[in-house]
Amino acid sequence: MTELDSFLNDWTDDPSGVKKAFLRFKSVLESLGDVAVTFVPRPPATYSLRAEPPRGRPVITMVDVASLDGERFLSVCFYADTITDPEERGDLIPGGLLSKDGYCFDVDSDDDDTVSYVEARIYEAAASFSLSEEEQGADDADDE
Repeated sequence: MTELDSFLNDWTDDPSGVKKAFLRFKSVLESLGDVAVTFVPRPPATYSLRAEPPRGRPVITMVDVASLDGERFLSVCFYADTITDPEERGDLIPGGLLSKDGYCFDVDSDDDDTVSYVEARIYEAAASFSLSEEEQGADDADDE
């Protein structure tokens, strides 16, 4: 059994559906091509699921499970320059994602509207990584 499996098996108290949202995000991350999904436990503070691209920056997104007053919630963070936030639901966190400016979205339930909004940011961030790599290749071709 992996650390992630153990963590999920031990997560039995979930009155707001945060675990369900976590599992949905996990599934989305695992569906991204050429992305390694890793679990980084830092008990008791946070438990982090990271989507790591094959090259470039260390992560596309981080899904952290944190607790406040005994209630679990998710903080889903992205590099600020890889997503948009048209409904202004996220929080800009200067230096907040591996010492770079980030956007974080708190998810405290399995509310479909909220989860779908953050899920769309995951796809947007993943596409941003692909676009930036293609653009870099095109820029390199221009230099030749």
